[in-house]
Amino acid sequence: MTEITRVPLQPIAKGSLLKLWLGVLAVVLLGGAIAFAAVPQGTDVETVTAGTGPNPSAEDVVLVNYTGKLKDGKVFDEGQQSPLPLGQMIEGFREGAMKMQKGGKYVLTIPASKGYGAEAKSNPQTGEVVIPANSDLVFEIELLDFMPLADFQARMAQMQQMMQMQQQQQQGGEGAAPPR
Repeated sequence: MTEITRVPLQPIAKGSLLKLWLGVLAVVLLGGAIAFAAVPQGTDVETVTAGTGPNPSAEDVVLVNYTGKLKDGKVFDEGQQSPLPLGQMIEGFREGAMKMQKGGKYVLTIPASKGYGAEAKSNPQTGEVVIPANSDLVFEIELLDFMPLADFQARMAQMQQMMQMQQQQQQGGEGAAPPR
């Protein structure tokens, strides 16, 4: 028969078990904090209908149909074929738009920290608060097209020039004598 050598177990020192459990608890809490920090705190982009092609950049102008709502569903703004310069939009809208593709439909959920934060937004004509302070925002967006800001500005200048020429032609035609 073989004999097994016995190794005597030493008793655990007083307070060591408590230190072991505190160490385990500290590791679990640290892991939870790291996991929480890794969760994105930005704009949530839900794709309703996928688009195609490249994404807009932060300096582009997007042409969109949109409806802006509060979390409770109250509509605070909407627009059809609206050109929106992303450089002038709230951070959450800009972040979300840069994840979209032409022809797609999306729902953006923007936390208050990426929207207007502690600042309430009021209707300039009525003074009524339209977006309360610390409000999360939801936008339903259809991205129709986008272009660089310089291209948009050039197109707008061309349109203004054409409108001025039409006005001049109309004004010139009003003062002329009728043909005989």
